[in-house]
Amino acid sequence: MTRPFVDDAQRRNRFQRRHLLAGAGGVGLETSVVDVADAMVGLHATTASTVHLSVWARSPGIRPETVDAALYADRSVVKQLAMRRTLFVMSRPVLADAVGAVGSRVAASERTSMLRDLRRDDGPADPDAWIATARSAVLGLLDGAELTAAEVRKALPDFDIAIMRDAEKKYGGPSQMLPRLLNHLAAAGEVVRGTNRADWFASRPGWTSMTSWLGEPLPAVPVADGHRDLVARWLRSFGPGTETDLVWWLGSTKTAVRAALATLDVVEVDLSSGDVGYLLADDVEPVEPVEPRALLLPGLDPTTMGWKQRGFYLDDRHVPYLFDTNGNGGQTAWWDGRIVGGWVQEGGSRDGAVRIQLLEDVPSEGVRALESKAAEFAEWLGDVRLTQGVFASPMMKDPVHRSLPA
Repeated sequence: MTRPFVDDAQRRNRFQRRHLLAGAGGVGLETSVVDVADAMVGLHATTASTVHLSVWARSPGIRPETVDAALYADRSVVKQLAMRRTLFVMSRPVLADAVGAVGSRVAASERTSMLRDLRRDDGPADPDAWIATARSAVLGLLDGAELTAAEVRKALPDFDIAIMRDAEKKYGGPSQMLPRLLNHLAAAGEVVRGTNRADWFASRPGWTSMTSWLGEPLPAVPVADGHRDLVARWLRSFGPGTETDLVWWLGSTKTAVRAALATLDVVEVDLSSGDVGYLLADDVEPVEPVEPRALLLPGLDPTTMGWKQRGFYLDDRHVPYLFDTNGNGGQTAWWDGRIVGGWVQEGGSRDGAVRIQLLEDVPSEGVRALESKAAEFAEWLGDVRLTQGVFASPMMKDPVHRSLPA
């Protein structure tokens, strides 16, 4: 039986509509923050500003304080170390699925990394016992309390140890172990990043127990059920996609992805790349075309980072400019569902102008639309000057490429 064919244009139509990038964003209500997070399954949050900027791209009427209210007052969306050991912001149902599916895997990886260093010459005599007793002490301390990592270290001096790592190397030096234990416990869903004690574009979280933060225990989701539900959510938002895309996005295994697909009602489709993709069986009909639109997405935006195989929206020649060597996407400029360049904020300028940098030819209407979007974005940012962060792309570090005409 012939498989349905989904070409690249249809894939771009689908994700623009599903990702609220076709003019279908919210209107500034707090529930819209949840809608945006769910539309993307989760919003990347490794760089503090990404969450707010990803919401702005999909619902320009939402101000940073509304996102903060959803995060820290309503707690309708929660920060969680999850897929690919990446920090996401997710609604509560997705949070439970993510912890169930990949929490134990990420937590085990964090524990292995800690043990590797704790077993060094300057580590404790019994590294396993240190983790167990420190875990109990941290969980007891954070039950009903919210402390920064520095405050946790001060409150637990007996466990505040540092291990010297690769002192002879550029990245070497002492590694504080209690902050790493917090990440381990966060991956497992036992503690959580709470209130941010910095501006919205920076990060200085308090830590507390997951139950304290949610006001109730996080529902326990079996690993297989979590994988099934996350794969279904991803296919609904990002499909069609390949097995390779799913394994990469989840940070899981082919075995787990294949098992999840086997429990779902999915169909195979042929893609323009020649690969086989998957769609949910009730989601095979084509979606309506999307009128060309200009978009500015932040670094690590979930649309940019949603697939491993990106040829249907990104020219391979642009990758060295827009992605770092670890595959982290920088700030991108889009026209008609494709990445056509990047953007930078001119921090030295008095008005904090946002400048577009094109990597390919764009029609005149696209140039005008990108200029207009850049001006709108700069006005939204106001006096805020964004920092590049540790995941800055080569273009963000060295903006020498062709820019829009004045």
